[in-house]
Order: sequence, then structure tokens, then C-alpha cells
Amino acid sequence: MLEKLREKLRRVKAKLTKKLEEKASAPPPEEKPEKRPSRLSPKLRVKRALKKVAGVELSPSDLEDILWDLQVSLLESDVAVPVADEILSRVRGKLTGRKLGLGEDPKKVAEAVLEEAVREILEPPERVDLLERIRAKNERGEPAVLVFFGINGTGKTTTIAKLAKYLQDRGLRVVLAASDTFRAGGIEQLETHARRLGVELVKQRQGA
Repeated sequence: MLEKLREKLRRVKAKLTKKLEEKASAPPPEEKPEKRPSRLSPKLRVKRALKKVAGVELSPSDLEDILWDLQVSLLESDVAVPVADEILSRVRGKLTGRKLGLGEDPKKVAEAVLEEAVREILEPPERVDLLERIRAKNERGEPAVLVFFGINGTGKTTTIAKLAKYLQDRGLRVVLAASDTFRAGGIEQLETHARRLGVELVKQRQGA
């Protein structure tokens, strides 16, 4: 799933880069000749010239097709609709009216904006020390229960095994529970990991 999403985002980035390059290479609108000789200072003339070169700006219409492609890419990669909408909103906000600076690389701009928008969504509002929370539960004589949710093929079972090994290495006792009783082979897959790690496994029959 993640590799498929990365590939789709690469295509969106390429399209956004192309749009930025087109805007950057477009000739500026012709100015009407002044009736009187310009009395601007040399310094001000240089500033005006640089502004024409660096003033490439993206409008909402420039982003319409790009944002549509991004939305389709996210939804096809099983990203939840509210999450996809939030990413679109952030990308739109970061790019609408965005001006390219002199010598700024359109490709790097596109890459940075997409990466920043996705990272802002994925990063939690606060840092969670999972090990600390588990130890706090143990000190109170309570078990720490971790539940893994996700669609098929995203690596839940492998992640569970990695976390179990991490906790084992820190002196904690781990018990795995096979809750994915409807997926063919789900119980057996977790059972294999439990056997290799030497941890207990709670299981029932398929479909339970």
C-alpha cells in the first residue's frame, strides 16, 4: 500500500513541477511604454526587474487538475476520506498564491510542499513514550493492551512481532492475541511469529 501511494505521489509531484516550470518560463505580460523617461533610481530599477523574474505565482486554476490527481491518488491508495481532504486543504493553502523566488527549483518546491503536508498529518500532536506508559501500567499491576487496526496487507502482523521483540529485549512479558479470525491464515501467521519469539499466544478457531 505504502509503495503504491509513494508512486502515485511521485506522479503528482511531477505534474506540479511541470506546472511550476511552465509558470516560471512564461513570458511576462508586455508593459506599455512610458510616455516620459523613467526617473527611477538604478537600485529601484534592479528591484523591479528582479520582481518580474521571481514573481511567478500559482493561482487556484493552476492547481485544479493537480489537486484532483492528488485526491484520486490518495483515495485509490486507501487513505481515509477525511485524511485525504485535510492533505488537499494543506497543499492548496501552501501553494495558492505561492511565488517562486529567484533561482528557486520548481521540483524542490513541489517535493517540499507535498512532503510537509503529509508529514503534518502523520505526526502526532505530542510525542508518546510507549515504553514509559507500559511500565506505568505494570507498576499499577495492570496489563498494557495494544490493539492494531488496519486494512489487509499493511504489515500489522509483522509490526506486532517487531514490537513484541522490542518489549522482550527490555525485560517485559508479552502475550499475543489472534483477533484477526476472519482472514485466511491470519491466526497461523501470528502463531508462527509467537513460536519464533517464544511468547504466549491466545487464539481460537477461524471465524470465532
